[in-house]
Amino acid sequence: MKLKLFVLVLTLQSAWLLGTAAIQEYALAHGKIILLETRPVDPRDLLRGDYLMLNYKISDVAGYLFSPPIKNDLAPGTKIFVTLSPDTNGFYRITRASTNQITPRANEVLLRGTSANRWWNATNSVHVVYGIENYFVAEGTGNPTGRLSVQVVVPASGHAKIKQVFVDGKPYIKVMDQ
Repeated sequence: MKLKLFVLVLTLQSAWLLGTAAIQEYALAHGKIILLETRPVDPRDLLRGDYLMLNYKISDVAGYLFSPPIKNDLAPGTKIFVTLSPDTNGFYRITRASTNQITPRANEVLLRGTSANRWWNATNSVHVVYGIENYFVAEGTGNPTGRLSVQVVVPASGHAKIKQVFVDGKPYIKVMDQ
């Protein structure tokens, strides 16, 4: 009886791990690839190592882009849905935003996030966290110099994943290995 219970628990844990990995890989393989502009901050986590804390231009959503337009900050943790479309320079920018699910148009990509607290807001915008703000790197390579951009994969669910980071248009790994 104990052996059967042990095997069952082990099987369920393995299935959960494999299922989680399969879902992530499916999203990376079948999502829409977009390019975002960012500004870096260089923190270090003693337990997890070096990483880039990325601040995207799409992280601050102007109140007039919401339907209906909003005048004040939203409560922290409020679900935010934004649609992005490509700009003339190849980077994606916000076209519409809402606190309710919205359907993207033909040239748009839907991205999900949550509103976050800011200690200061003079721009009548909402700060949104998309879950792609941290990018872990090899030890000692967390201080790039140059213009950063991020290639992101966005599946139909709207939950984005970082695919690759670029420094001045070159892959981060190649630039930091030099």
